[in-house]
Formats: sequence, structure tokens, C-alpha cells
Amino acid sequence: MNFGYSINQPRSINLDKNDLSYSRQLLREHPELETCIACGNCTATCTAGNLTPFNLRKVQTLVRRGEYAGAYEELSKCMLCGKCRLVCPRGINTREIVLTIKKHLAGK
Repeated sequence: MNFGYSINQPRSINLDKNDLSYSRQLLREHPELETCIACGNCTATCTAGNLTPFNLRKVQTLVRRGEYAGAYEELSKCMLCGKCRLVCPRGINTREIVLTIKKHLAGK
């Protein structure tokens, strides 16, 4: 039977494969990331997200999981307008986090 949906495979963090050193460094530089509740306000108000398939919440999650492939290219779509920072209920400086991640991943 086809019910119109499928079950996704679980995504677990492979600590043997993923390098979490930068993720830990990012949390040390920006401890406010620990308070993120993944509400999606940043993604909902994103100007780049309305024009492209850019999703800041997804990129941040990938980087924190140690999955850096494609993150820099994705972050290059960010217009750095700061709307995401204005609507964050936790007051996270998302614009600064984008700049920090881009700076670090530029050499990778």
C-alpha cells in the first residue's frame, strides 16, 4: 500500500567520521548558540530564504553536527541583512555567527 509518505532513515552523528572540533570551537566563541530553541524564526524571515532554498537553521545544525560539506556555499547565499537577528527570541547574534562560520570554512 502507498500511504503517500515514507519513513526517513534516522540521522545520527557518526563521531568516528565527523570532525566536531570546529563545532566545539564555535560553541566556545558563541555560547549563546546553546540557548537556540530551533524555533525557525530566522528561517521564516530570511530574505535570502525567500529568494533561494537557503535555510540558516539547517546550516547551523549541519555545522554543529560536524558536517561542513556545502555549508560555506550555502552561507554564501546569506545577504547579511540581519532580519534573523531581529526576530530571534533568544537574542542570538545570528549575523555574527554566519560571519564566523564563513571565516572558518573559507579555507576548507
